[in-house]
Amino acid sequence: MKINKCVFGWLFAATLFAAGSASAEIAETDSFKQFIHNMVKQQHFNDAELRNLFKAVQIQQPILDAMSKPAEGKPWFQYREIFMTEARIAGGVQFWKDNEAALKAVESEYGVPAEIIIAIIGVETKYGAHTGKYRVIDALATLGFAYPPRSEFFLKELEQFLVLAREEHMDPLQPMGSYAGAMGLPQFMPSSFRGYAKDFDLDGKRNIWTNSADAIASVANYFVRNQWRPGGAVAYPVTARGDAYRQALSKGVKPDTNVGELRRLGVDVPTQLVAGETVKLLAYQQQVGEDLWVGLHNFYVITRYNHSPLYAMAVYQLSQAIAARKAS
Repeated sequence: MKINKCVFGWLFAATLFAAGSASAEIAETDSFKQFIHNMVKQQHFNDAELRNLFKAVQIQQPILDAMSKPAEGKPWFQYREIFMTEARIAGGVQFWKDNEAALKAVESEYGVPAEIIIAIIGVETKYGAHTGKYRVIDALATLGFAYPPRSEFFLKELEQFLVLAREEHMDPLQPMGSYAGAMGLPQFMPSSFRGYAKDFDLDGKRNIWTNSADAIASVANYFVRNQWRPGGAVAYPVTARGDAYRQALSKGVKPDTNVGELRRLGVDVPTQLVAGETVKLLAYQQQVGEDLWVGLHNFYVITRYNHSPLYAMAVYQLSQAIAARKAS
């Protein structure tokens, strides 16, 4: 049954763009009708108003194309080059200078280091330079109605977006974001916005698009709500003798091996880590060989923002480069 649904979905998308157009209106499919029904029944939207809104929404082929080329598909040595650039390091230092008061206040209140917050915004949008070129509603509708592998997730996010637009008194056709519907400087999905976005300057609006203070506090709040440990380390580079360490390499990013076991397997773990501490051994592919790291609890917290260990390491290394440059 799942296969048939997927095949139907792909055929539906293919039919939309058969004429060579880059966009198409949303068709009255069973999926669309069910979505409208749910929004009316569960979220108390008006049926006629919703249908009228969706007449202005477009299914976008470039969004479907972008979903097939995620950066996380690259090996580490290529992925790292995207983010560990002179422009991004210098940009992070400038963002720090431009927002020093807000960063200091947020770090004091939330316990999340300024450089980690800055690196998240740097990786996500290059400090607000690239917040996305698609209407959020188009992105979420495209992926919800025309991308079967993730339709369930994106229809839930579309629901969350319409609710947040109502809550925040926004025109749902106006907010812009990424091809996946992520929004603002920190690229929050709608559910994350509703759960974590903050009005730090108390102007009555949670503005993560153009208000740096709100964006900074929102990132910090996200980390705190995901159990960030103030003052805790994030990750350490390690080396290993022999190949026994490979027994500790496993899928996922959650700490699952204690330090004592890694030492028994020939991994040279920093002496400040006690034998009973649980960490995650991570291997990062280089052009020749690999880099080994141990990720601690706070590294895992970074992966709650984006589950990729490549992403989390890019954020951490960028944060360290920015902090070192600012201190020099």
